[in-house]
Amino acid sequence: MESSGGRAESSGRGPRVLVVGSGIAGLGAAQRLCRHPASPQLRVLEATGRAGGRIRSERGFGGVLELGAHWIHGPSQGNPVFQLAARYQLLGERDLSEENQQIDTGGHVGLPSVSYGSSGVSVSRELVVEMASLFYSLIDQTREFLHTADAPVPSVGEYLKKEIRQHAAGWTGDEQTRKLKLAILNSFFNVECCVSGTHSMDLVALAPFGEYTVLPGLDCTFPGGYQELTNRIMASLPEGVIVFNKPVKTIHWNGSFQEALSPGETFPVLVECEDGACFPAHHVIITVPLGFLKEHLDTFFEPPLPTEKAEAIRKIGFGTSNKIFLEFEEPFWEPDCQHIQVVWEDTSPLEDIASELQHVWFKKLIGFLVLPSESVHVLCGFIAGLESEFMETLSDEEVLLSLTQVLRRVTGNARLPAPRSVLRSRWHSAPYTRGSYSYVAVGSTGDDIDLLAQPLPADGAEAQLQMLFAGEATHRTFYSTTHGALLSGWREADRLVALRDPQAQLPGPRL
Repeated sequence: MESSGGRAESSGRGPRVLVVGSGIAGLGAAQRLCRHPASPQLRVLEATGRAGGRIRSERGFGGVLELGAHWIHGPSQGNPVFQLAARYQLLGERDLSEENQQIDTGGHVGLPSVSYGSSGVSVSRELVVEMASLFYSLIDQTREFLHTADAPVPSVGEYLKKEIRQHAAGWTGDEQTRKLKLAILNSFFNVECCVSGTHSMDLVALAPFGEYTVLPGLDCTFPGGYQELTNRIMASLPEGVIVFNKPVKTIHWNGSFQEALSPGETFPVLVECEDGACFPAHHVIITVPLGFLKEHLDTFFEPPLPTEKAEAIRKIGFGTSNKIFLEFEEPFWEPDCQHIQVVWEDTSPLEDIASELQHVWFKKLIGFLVLPSESVHVLCGFIAGLESEFMETLSDEEVLLSLTQVLRRVTGNARLPAPRSVLRSRWHSAPYTRGSYSYVAVGSTGDDIDLLAQPLPADGAEAQLQMLFAGEATHRTFYSTTHGALLSGWREADRLVALRDPQAQLPGPRL
């Protein structure tokens, strides 16, 4: 195969390193490598026309809309994304406060400001608080099976349902209240699906669930958009290091490749792109999303991956969580309202009602966040799972019509003006992403995440570290987060630095 000539990589004289993907894992790895005195000849290959990956901020509706990552989860000193954002001065004063960093949310979503029922009547605050307390106490219990020999059931969903059945058996009061309690609980199940990036909590493994680590701090957002962070990292890299619109087709490894510009030198890896361009390298850091790896597993690696790594890729969960932004002429919500919950009164976590997605997809919507703004009125709805993937197939008009009907129904106001416009994410349809983020699925454990993170080939000092793996799905305790992704990129950069310079004093999260 002919390799691509031309020299756009950073000018280091060290080994030739390719990073595949310019999400925060790839950018973090590239920045870390460039900071090392013996920096490599580095190139980042990005399939799309932009950097940032699943961090995607877009201007719209008079402000910044986060189509991807929304919050810094656990903004405190142990969170490298928080530290980096603070040093780049991208956060508000309150978010930087010591007080904010010490709040322990337990990883739970805050209570809604108002809960609308599908019958058009607001749901009693007292009931919502009672059910939230029950649900989150059960979620906390699910984290306790980590070090026990035997989990009582395979999934988080089954455990929650088993416990709820027992609690429900002891409820006093009329049948209508009992049904409403179950409907409220169903709404919390849907919230948890969004948090875990899964279609159903029945797919999430119980035993390893507690391995995910929640950092202290009240989750915060970037006033100017999350992408400011990846833009700043990108700006710190040497010019021309990132090659855009360069999707990779196949990574050939464990070989002996040559290029005309380096006579006599052989490279163990050759990265072949969709457009036919080929890049030989000593090391490749692969940071593509797990959803993409799952879809292209059979063609992305030549020779194929070892069976156990391929199995890990198949077993770890990867689902879809999307957002739908609605802009209104005037708000129909109260001035202090921050979070609207929608409760479908005919649903229950204890019953599965089979229906065609086109008639019920919107029932998976957990409600809306009110986006902070003085001048515009925007709601952001969250929806996960197969319903979320179905939503991606609809037109903007169909989504707008469905959600207008939902809002008219739950507010009891049949004349509620339709939203002015709609904007939404479509992470499942994105060809180089194919979903949102990973979770530990039934049938997999944290060991599979570690297995995915292991470099290849696994043996032989001579053939060391040809392919390294980074990205949120490779971090055992922080999977699904931007800080997990960033740490994984740093981890693989440090691995390469240590290989070339075992005495290297690896820096902390320097800028």
